[in-house]
Amino acid sequence: MTTCAPIRMRVFSLNCWGIRFLTKQRKERFLMIRDLLFHQQFDVALLQEVWCEADFLFLKEKLGNVYPHSHYFKSGFIGSGLAVFSRHRIHDAFLYRYSLNGYPYMVHHGDWFGGKGVGKIVLGISGLTVHVFVTHLHAEYSRERDSYLPHRVVQSWELLQFIRHTIAGADVVIMGGDLNMHPDDLGTRLFRSYTGLKDCFTETDSFDGCEGGNTHISENPFTNSDELVPFGGGVRIDYILFKGSEQVDVSCESLSTTKGPVPGHPFSYSDHEALTAEFLFTPNKKKHERSERQVDSFPDNLPDLVNTVNEARTEVKVGLHCAEHMRHTAARTGIMGLVLLVLELAIAAIPIFNLGDDQPFPKASFYLLGALCFAILLFTSLLYIFYSMELKSLQGAEDQMRLALGSLQERLKESPKGLSSVRSETVQLKT
Repeated sequence: MTTCAPIRMRVFSLNCWGIRFLTKQRKERFLMIRDLLFHQQFDVALLQEVWCEADFLFLKEKLGNVYPHSHYFKSGFIGSGLAVFSRHRIHDAFLYRYSLNGYPYMVHHGDWFGGKGVGKIVLGISGLTVHVFVTHLHAEYSRERDSYLPHRVVQSWELLQFIRHTIAGADVVIMGGDLNMHPDDLGTRLFRSYTGLKDCFTETDSFDGCEGGNTHISENPFTNSDELVPFGGGVRIDYILFKGSEQVDVSCESLSTTKGPVPGHPFSYSDHEALTAEFLFTPNKKKHERSERQVDSFPDNLPDLVNTVNEARTEVKVGLHCAEHMRHTAARTGIMGLVLLVLELAIAAIPIFNLGDDQPFPKASFYLLGALCFAILLFTSLLYIFYSMELKSLQGAEDQMRLALGSLQERLKESPKGLSSVRSETVQLKT
């Protein structure tokens, strides 16, 4: 490190809701977002749902003097929607695309076409190496019947694994984005407990924003307030999280959110509220002593982490069962289509009906039925391929969770708390 003085860093995060032809006042809102980024001059701005690359290029052109460094993460059919603007030089950038992201035939939801993932950039700030992540997970369209829950759990698992395996050498880790999960949801608990990332809302002493840190509120003119009635008028699904290292202590000095319509305008920046966090990086002079203490320590939340991974593994197994059922259904329907198509060809190849001139062969009906059989066969074949790929991804995540669970259980037995619990259970058995 080349500095020993504390460093301040301001991070901005917003789901921009920028879908071409579908979202309301998109151009006007991006003008407002441009003005906000220009006047506030954040160190890093993490944007999601910038689905139209022209909007990114517009911001890049207009904000080049304030944010000389930027990156747009390209993925999928319409893009990942992830973009980063930085006042500091971006030394490296990488995108990991999630293996599961909804279903292609759910066109009205559209998540599958977005190629969602997690983008990473590496910044150098006053001698510190800062790893910054931005992500956007699959949306939750029904809380009671959430068919996408296994996909979102797998996305959370892949997100935490990507972060854990790529932060070697980082002095500071910061992640922001739209997780589409409540703070106590399975995916959120799994992600936070496994990575050790801290939530700015729960860690800061200075908060200015919507009640409960909510980022999806009924006061937003783009929000259907009826959907939020069961949650008291708002939910918190957008986050900024952080983590220090042995070299640097990180604290969140303040956190703020926007509060509905922008002053002087009839609407908000987006259908989500924006987050702004201010961090303080304090270099740790006693890093060697701290490292020695951490070697022999075990996380206090290890038992809870074991239970959370077990719960996530169970949810993935539910998704496996559903995917297997759907693949079998597609296979059976495809076989029926194939049989009908073969019968059609057999009828055309056997000229034994001798219908005569007064009874011409019904070509139109024959071709129509043949086309229908072929369409069924083609569609079910594509579905079979898709569900086979979904099965592979779910099985891969379940295998990884099983290995991780075994390792965590061994650590739990070796930890002082784990040993004490085992001993107490042994004493109870003897008595």
